[in-house]
Amino acid sequence: MNNRLAVRRESVEERLDAIRDPITGKGLFTSGRISGLEVRDGGKVSFTIEAPAGVAEHYVALRDRAETEVRALDGVKAVTAVLTAHEPKSAHAGGVGAVKQIIAVASAKGGVGKSTVALNLACAFASLGLKTGLLDLDVYGPSAPTLLGVAGKKPRMLEGKILEPLEAFGLKTMSIGYLVDPASPMIWRGAMATSAVRQMIDEVAWGDLDVLLLDLPPGTGDVQLTLVQRVPLAGAVIVSTPQDIALLDARKGLNMFRKVDVPVFGIVENMSYFVCPHCGERSEIFSHGGARAEAEKLGTDFLGEIPLHIAIRETSDAGTPITVSAPDSEHAKIYKDIAARVWRKIEEGAGASAARAPRIVIQ
Repeated sequence: MNNRLAVRRESVEERLDAIRDPITGKGLFTSGRISGLEVRDGGKVSFTIEAPAGVAEHYVALRDRAETEVRALDGVKAVTAVLTAHEPKSAHAGGVGAVKQIIAVASAKGGVGKSTVALNLACAFASLGLKTGLLDLDVYGPSAPTLLGVAGKKPRMLEGKILEPLEAFGLKTMSIGYLVDPASPMIWRGAMATSAVRQMIDEVAWGDLDVLLLDLPPGTGDVQLTLVQRVPLAGAVIVSTPQDIALLDARKGLNMFRKVDVPVFGIVENMSYFVCPHCGERSEIFSHGGARAEAEKLGTDFLGEIPLHIAIRETSDAGTPITVSAPDSEHAKIYKDIAARVWRKIEEGAGASAARAPRIVIQ
C-alpha cells in the first residue's frame, strides 16, 4: 500500500474511533467493533461494524453516522458500511444466518417486467438446489405479494423487532407490500423510502441462504444508492425491453453499478418477441435484438431473451410463477438457463471476489 493510501486509512481509523461505542463508551476501533476495513483506489472505503448479541438495533443509527463521518473525509468518494450481529442460535427462529451471494435485479426504466423476471429467476435458482431468498425493494410499487400469491399475509415479528420472512415456492421472501395496505398510495419522500429499504435489509431473519435476489425499484436514485452502500453485492442483472428508450435507461442503470464497483453479470431482454398461439407467427412488437447489441456495445454479457407470452402473464397474475407451475415449459427453461449462467459467473469469480467482499451476516 502506498503512503497516500496508508495516510487515508489512518484518517478513516481515527474518524471511526472518534465515534463512541454505546456499550463500552470507547471508540469503535478501540472497542473492536470495526472489521474488514479496506481503503481502495478512487477513494472507496468499506468496513463492517460488528454489534454484540441482542442489541443490533442500537447500532443502526451509529452505522449511519459512521458512514457520514467517513464520507466527509477528503478524498473519500464512496463508503460501504455493513452492520452485522452475532447472536446465539436460540435468539429467534432460524438464528443468525449467512447470506452467501446477493444479486440485484435492476432496470432504470419501469414497465419492463423486471419484477416478473426477478421472481422467476429466484425460483430458477431454487430449482438448482440453492437456498434462495427474494427481497422486493420497490417501496412505491411492491409486486411480490401478487406474484407470489401471498397477498394479505403478514410476516411474524420475532424477538428484537426482527421480521420473519414469508415462504412461498421454496423461497424466503420479504416486501414492503407485506406490511402496508395495498390500496394505500406510498406518498414517501426519499428519506422515508431509504429508511424502509434499510429496515428490509437489516431487520429480517433470512437464516442461511446461498443466494438472495434483490428486486430493485426502477431508477438510479436514493434507494439504489442506499442499497449499494449497505450490501456487498455479488453483482447485478439488468432487465430491458428491446426498444431504444428502454435501452437508454438500461445503459444508465448499468453505468450506475459500474461507478460503484458492482459487477454487472449481463443484460436480459424481456418481452423480446411474441409468437401467436393460434398461427405460430412471430411478431417483434418492441423490435428485437436491441439488448444483445447494447450488451456487446457496453462490454457485458447478453444473458438471454424472454418472450412476451400470455402464459407468463397469466401465471404471474395468478401468483403461480411459470418456473414453478410449468417447470418443463420452454419459458421456464429460459429463466433456468439465465440463472445457471449467472451462478456459473459467481462460481468462477468467487475466488477473486472473496478477499474484497466483507462477509455479510443478516439476521
